[in-house]
Amino acid sequence: SQYTRGTVTAFAPFDARADAESLRKAMKGMGTDEETVLTVLTTRNNAQRQEIASAFKTLFGRDLVDDLKSELTGKFETLMVSLMRPAHIFDAHALKHAIKGAGTNEKVLTEILASRTPAEVQNIKQVYQQEYEADLEDKITGETSGHFQRLLVVLLQANRDPDAGVDEALVEQDAQVLFRAGELKWGTDEEKFITILGTRSISHLRRVFDKYMTISGFQIEETIDRETSGDLEKLLLAVVKCIRSVPAYFAETLYYSMKGAGTDDDTLIRVMVSRSEVDLLDIRREFRKNFAKSLYQMIQKDTSGDYRKALLLLCGGDDD
Repeated sequence: SQYTRGTVTAFAPFDARADAESLRKAMKGMGTDEETVLTVLTTRNNAQRQEIASAFKTLFGRDLVDDLKSELTGKFETLMVSLMRPAHIFDAHALKHAIKGAGTNEKVLTEILASRTPAEVQNIKQVYQQEYEADLEDKITGETSGHFQRLLVVLLQANRDPDAGVDEALVEQDAQVLFRAGELKWGTDEEKFITILGTRSISHLRRVFDKYMTISGFQIEETIDRETSGDLEKLLLAVVKCIRSVPAYFAETLYYSMKGAGTDDDTLIRVMVSRSEVDLLDIRREFRKNFAKSLYQMIQKDTSGDYRKALLLLCGGDDD
């Protein structure tokens, strides 16, 4: 399967009851043994964590996540609780929180919907409906507007063409259409960008980007940067980057979550948790290649305490 590039894999020999017992012991009485908590939870995969939670309830009549919430604090608590979220619910939960209450977190909508495969998007929609008894598309259209909303809706249809052979004539045609819709036009025909970038196959679009460069002398990203703005620009760029390389997109996302003053911990946690069993090894490689330092070093420099220890264990090693 494609999911063999994660840093977190099934732990062996695995004993859910023994893990449940050591977690209970770590959180019982005065003070908490955070080291045990973080070591167990970062070295088991999500399916195993669910078994531990189930054993925990069976043995002690207690909810493991509730105990983690009452014993831990801050970013460390957020990270541990995120690790306990069932993998298939993770994205649906993140989207729900991005569109609830005052203000919408466009960054989360952009990151998830630009980077997930059509099959993953279909799954997110189903889970959202089951878990929250609401239609994800309705929720998103209620909270967004304009061309940004339209591209999100296109991505939510999860109807991207399958990768099956590239038709060079169509490549040429799409590249010309994008050129005419942007650089050659006074104003921009955003709809053309939305349709082509939201529906064509990945291999087709990679060829379109090359052809576009030949025709216009610009990278497609430069044109998007000049011709669009705000949330639409960010979403179009995210889609283009994910078409080029999902791991490179996430390497950049992680880099900017830690670069400069302050850390965007929500993004750091969300990406580290959601990619830890998918492609974090590839993300690490791209990070090292593109930012002249390793992901491990940057986490080490930018975070502290048990939170740092847990993130470094998830990271799974240094690349220097």
